[in-house]
Amino acid sequence: MLRFEYLLDDLTAEREEALRARAGPPLVQLAWLAALRYERTEELADRLMDWMVLFAQVRASPEGAENLGMVVHYLIHIGDRTTREVTRQALHSVMDVQRAEELMRSHGEELIERGMRRGLVQAQVRGVLRILDARGVAVTDEARQRILSCKDMATLDRWFDRALNASTLSDVLDDPAP
Repeated sequence: MLRFEYLLDDLTAEREEALRARAGPPLVQLAWLAALRYERTEELADRLMDWMVLFAQVRASPEGAENLGMVVHYLIHIGDRTTREVTRQALHSVMDVQRAEELMRSHGEELIERGMRRGLVQAQVRGVLRILDARGVAVTDEARQRILSCKDMATLDRWFDRALNASTLSDVLDDPAP
């Protein structure tokens, strides 16, 4: 009779020394520490400066800048203000200031841009619904959900423009026949 088992290796319960003693490239060790051991803990920012050797080793690897960029992106995403500042200091210690700031800025700007896109979509959704309401066009629950769930700006722009002169919901949501 076959008996299947699996081994669970709970890295979140490992001590830092045990994780650092494991074999693996610096990027993997850094990921074990940042993502698995200290992710979303108050200790993360305190520990980052202790990992300077790992940061430098990742940077020195063949695809180091790209890999370090992924680590930075992750730390910015999960961390608080202190974590972001310590990440900036860590980068300054392993690369020139300009390149470090480019890495920090590129990921920060990406997050800002994503937030702005989301805000524009939400504003356009509210605009379509407000215009329809102001024009006295009844919006069914199904149509409201369709408008609320739309994330495509081109579609929302088209609906917005159509809503300005619409007298029925189909004037807005239905595509004209070719």
